[in-house]
Amino acid sequence: MRKFIVSATVALVAAVSFAAPSQAGYYSYGYESYCFIKKVKSYDYYGNVIIKKIKVCR
Repeated sequence: MRKFIVSATVALVAAVSFAAPSQAGYYSYGYESYCFIKKVKSYDYYGNVIIKKIKVCR
């Protein structure tokens, strides 16, 4: 009986430890991530203008 209780406790701790970090990335302490598109202007080797659109999330 003691082995069963110990194994059940270990399984429960493992399940909770994996569930907590997966929820933290989406919504934590009333903070929602804010994303916007940023345009970055650069030049290639021949002097042509290259504009990249980059998604930035905070």
